[in-house]
Amino acid sequence: MATKERFHQTRAGDLKPSWHVIDAEGKTLGRLSSEVAVLLQGKHKPEYVPYLNTGDFVVVINAEKVRVTGKKLEQKMYYRHSGYPGGLKERTLADVLERTPTRVIEHAVKGMLPKNSIGRRMLSRLKLYVGDEHPHEAQVRAGREKTIDDEGQET
Repeated sequence: MATKERFHQTRAGDLKPSWHVIDAEGKTLGRLSSEVAVLLQGKHKPEYVPYLNTGDFVVVINAEKVRVTGKKLEQKMYYRHSGYPGGLKERTLADVLERTPTRVIEHAVKGMLPKNSIGRRMLSRLKLYVGDEHPHEAQVRAGREKTIDDEGQET
């Protein structure tokens, strides 16, 4: 009598998100954003399934030092509308980087995530900071701690 093998099914209880710190200094905006989006979605893990939030927490530091190519600083525009007639506001990338540099990375990453409730929860795991300092050092260190047994092997 043959037994039927069941395939592995990822469950929400099995997921243990880890923490990643990414330094944005000198990195191109689009390439950085796609790297962050993959980590937030969990596509770098073998347990990835599209219907669960399998992603990790991502801390981006030095957000103001992100690089862009070409003439995007003057030509790329960010639009928002108040809902009233004549309420369209527009700002250049250079202006947004000067005022709120974290918003540029958040906007780029948000466009690369799913447009549903899981995508919104993924975006909430993104932590953006101007400068080198961030308050998540304890979480980052907790995920990287390794113990060494009597024989000198990491476990």
